[in-house]
Amino acid sequence: MGAEDEADVDHISRRMVLRNARRIVVKIGSSSLTRHDGGLNLNRLDRVARLTAAWSRRDGIDRDVMIVSSGAVAAGLDPLNLSGRPRDLASVQAAAAMGQGLLVAHWTSAFRAHHRDAAQLLLTTGDVMRREHYTNVSAALDKLLGFGVIPIINENDAVTTREVRFGDNDRLAAYIAQMVAADVLILLTDVDGLYTAPPSQPGSELVRTVTATDDLMSVLVTGAGSKVGSGGMVTKVQASTMAASSGIGVVLTSARNLEAVLHGEDVGTWFEPSHKRPASRRLWIAHAAPSRGELAVDEGAVRAIVEGKKSLLAAGVRRVMGNFAAGDVVDIVGPQYLVARGIVSYDSDTAASMAGHSASELREAGWDRPRPLVHRDDLALLE
Repeated sequence: MGAEDEADVDHISRRMVLRNARRIVVKIGSSSLTRHDGGLNLNRLDRVARLTAAWSRRDGIDRDVMIVSSGAVAAGLDPLNLSGRPRDLASVQAAAAMGQGLLVAHWTSAFRAHHRDAAQLLLTTGDVMRREHYTNVSAALDKLLGFGVIPIINENDAVTTREVRFGDNDRLAAYIAQMVAADVLILLTDVDGLYTAPPSQPGSELVRTVTATDDLMSVLVTGAGSKVGSGGMVTKVQASTMAASSGIGVVLTSARNLEAVLHGEDVGTWFEPSHKRPASRRLWIAHAAPSRGELAVDEGAVRAIVEGKKSLLAAGVRRVMGNFAAGDVVDIVGPQYLVARGIVSYDSDTAASMAGHSASELREAGWDRPRPLVHRDDLALLE
């Protein structure tokens, strides 16, 4: 199959996924929502509301739309007489507190013009990392969508710290897409898509389709970011690959291409979704839960859990690192790469004493029916 034929196949795949999509997440960054003077671009915001509201009722079929919207800090700059994004955390949080109300008010007004209601949802990393909070957020979003409401989601910048925050809304959008089992995630930015090098460099070419991480090996990604936003292309690629590995198709393109994207046209960069869609619990283990330690395993254990879909037994563990409790999530690392993450059955001291010993050896040492260190139901394999 030639390059043109492959491109046609990729376009058909993209078009079919978008045509059949019933639930999408649209993330729009600060650089796409602000004017050159730093204020909110209300025309852009209105256009996003108009296009997504129309898509949600196309062909007489009700579809779900969620908006992950940056722009709170940018919206707060003008009322506080700030000429640009502040550098100190307190001023950033003050701008966010001032601007978030203005931002959601504009979104609410924009969607009401198209007979849709909007609701605000502000999240912190704790709402994703803690399993109970994760499921509560997912349930709340499902309920809002069931009422026909369009959630407007943002990180709660007014209370987060530099150490404990998403850092950008690209990763937040990927988490949201996983939580609600979205069909497509659309990341809108100020460039057309992912390029083989910064677009300003001679010879830089648009990467139209990413089907595997190998497709990214030749791509030079830099953390560009605008003077208003906080993200860059690195975070967008990370968010895209995380969502795609969860069975969610991703389009990375500029905000002006939104209408074309919603019609399935060949614009931007398309991240092909994996054929499998892991359960919500495994997605949380793989991507959201904080890792408390590490289990280094041998090749036999890697084959058992990857190819054989087996539990991780103590015999295959060579080294235990970190200080964790039973029920924590830990990384499982093979001789060459990070293999999986899982919920460990024992604390770090107990796991270390069991490491390298077979079940029969543990029974001889006094263990009564020793459990796997990580049961296969608590394992999430990583791409």
